[in-house]
Amino acid sequence: MISRSLALKVLNESLATGGDYAEIYLEDTLSNSLSLENGHVEAMGKHEVYGAGIRILQGFRSVYGYTSNLGAKSLLSLAHNLAASFSGGRTITVTSIKKQHVKTINKIGEHLADVPAEKKVEYLKECYASTAAVDNRLVRIQNALIDSSSNIEIFRAEGSVADEFHDTEERGRVVMIAIASDGQKIETGFSGPGRVAGWDWFTKTLDYKGIAKRVGEKAIMMLGAKECPSGVYPVVIGNGWGGVVFHESCGHSLEASATAKHLSVFSDSIGKQIASPIVSAFDDGTMPNEWGSSNLDSEGNVPQKNQLIKDGICVGFLVDKFNGRRLKMDPNGCSRRQSYKYEPTSRMNNTYIAKGKDKPEDIIKDTKLGLYVVSFGGGSVEPTTGEFNFSADEAYVIRDGKVAEPVKGCTLIGSGKDVLMHIDRVGDDVALGQGMCGAASGLIPVNVGQPTIRISEITVGGRGGKLE
Repeated sequence: MISRSLALKVLNESLATGGDYAEIYLEDTLSNSLSLENGHVEAMGKHEVYGAGIRILQGFRSVYGYTSNLGAKSLLSLAHNLAASFSGGRTITVTSIKKQHVKTINKIGEHLADVPAEKKVEYLKECYASTAAVDNRLVRIQNALIDSSSNIEIFRAEGSVADEFHDTEERGRVVMIAIASDGQKIETGFSGPGRVAGWDWFTKTLDYKGIAKRVGEKAIMMLGAKECPSGVYPVVIGNGWGGVVFHESCGHSLEASATAKHLSVFSDSIGKQIASPIVSAFDDGTMPNEWGSSNLDSEGNVPQKNQLIKDGICVGFLVDKFNGRRLKMDPNGCSRRQSYKYEPTSRMNNTYIAKGKDKPEDIIKDTKLGLYVVSFGGGSVEPTTGEFNFSADEAYVIRDGKVAEPVKGCTLIGSGKDVLMHIDRVGDDVALGQGMCGAASGLIPVNVGQPTIRISEITVGGRGGKLE
């Protein structure tokens, strides 16, 4: 996107006032979207994001700015203005740039951007038909297909030789929403599978018709659900999307952006027990073609499989370049951003609780009275304390070791610290669920995941009285 000679000038301009690290992040992203409402095309669109961000570090200070003009005058002016934030003398002169090899872990077949709109419309109509066939009380069905393709260029320098990286990223996601009504109540079903993959995965590997049917069935089922009881109970949380509880209440608290500034309950937890001994957890950006995976992170670092918890002991954080300075830790491939308009920071990739020894059916069988939560909707978390509340969008009563009637209005209330310590069963059925995570560096694609787990006791909010 820019020449190597221009990058050399911009880096040196950035470092003119004593900066000890300079970085240029360039991006050209093209996104396509197509949506249907009740089987009819509602909207089609294209969107391009094009620009560059410049970051300069000096010790524990950071300054960042961006522009959509990649001309020499614009980039040099931005670098000059940012460098004016510091008042020291030059300590680094960049004399050359070395191009670094980028290993492709996310290989793509037929690019989604190359698929004709007519084929995408037909695909979404098949999703609609599978949902609509479930029940005539489904009053509104929405389907969408979104894909993006990015060309990324990174130049970074903290010595006389700068690194140069080039990478491409592609992602696609199909969204299915079903809204049911019986004339008095309204309930919703949702699914949004996504992947760093081509058209062949969406059409040949993904069971998109089965998922679409399940979305409709879920909405209809919830029409007849009773209000969830309240109290303190054992709760079994299903695999896959159930991992959002760990992601929100614990994962964010293990990011260096929180731990480096002592804004996390886990800031001083390395080497200490923070979870039940049967709990281990990872963040793995190296998983081929997964929704949260990348060939490179936003600083040019190679993604890693980072263990966060081992047998209940905190063994690691997710570390970016800047916050790693405070922690005296090296970056470990998890610095991410939404676009060039955001300064990168430590973020999750594919975060999950690891496989345990229990069979999911045995966990439920051994729970005499409690709740079984399959998936969650909205929620909120206080990062400094880990306290949370999550609303379940699919939950059931467990009675005498069997999954019984569905319930609605189920809210789990607690803290990440307590949840981790009260996990007393971990299944062997790890699965991942796709979502978008918003934080300081914008909205990014992440996988959450876990096997089926049981929390021995947690506060459940609901309007249905006591569980019996």
